[in-house]
Amino acid sequence: MSDVLTLAAEMRTEFGKGFARRARVAGKIPAVLYGHGSDPVHVFLPGHETMMALKHSNALLTIVVEGKPELTIAKDIQKDYVRRTIAHVDLLIVKKGEKITVDVPLHLTGDPFPGCVAVLEHNTVSVSAEATHLPERFEISVEGLTDGQHVTAGDVKLPAGSTLLTDPHLTVLFVSETRAAAAEDEEGTELAPVAEASAE
Repeated sequence: MSDVLTLAAEMRTEFGKGFARRARVAGKIPAVLYGHGSDPVHVFLPGHETMMALKHSNALLTIVVEGKPELTIAKDIQKDYVRRTIAHVDLLIVKKGEKITVDVPLHLTGDPFPGCVAVLEHNTVSVSAEATHLPERFEISVEGLTDGQHVTAGDVKLPAGSTLLTDPHLTVLFVSETRAAAAEDEEGTELAPVAEASAE
């Protein structure tokens, strides 16, 4: 089972932008818990602890609301990019053993062939996995790849228990020659000498 972080939540009884703004100033993050046919539960989460927990992709969180623990995963995180804070979190209630759909970030390792650069066309792929065994990221080795080579979603190695949902033929990464390398190649190309006609 994946590591699970526990956060104590506070029931939210008042609503409105003004009230939510004051709560954020006080270090609280508005959130809503939903799923498994239950009514949405509006809460406040501790700001710092929540931000630290959500630095990990697909992190499992046990949210304790009035003494009742709920196993959850963040499905939507709204960020305030000016203040560099989290404005709101949607938390999906999950159960041990069930499979859910998640987007998993792609992480590159290694270096392509000198003069080439690896470009991610898609930062994530979608998979179905057990709620308590969610992958945090998938690694793609670009070691030695040369101009024109590419990696598809189907080439990404998945752990046991994960099923790819993204089109396996989708190109997620391609390798191209850098402009500097291309310019050097052009400069290094010598024209064949033209034979001069001899005078008779």
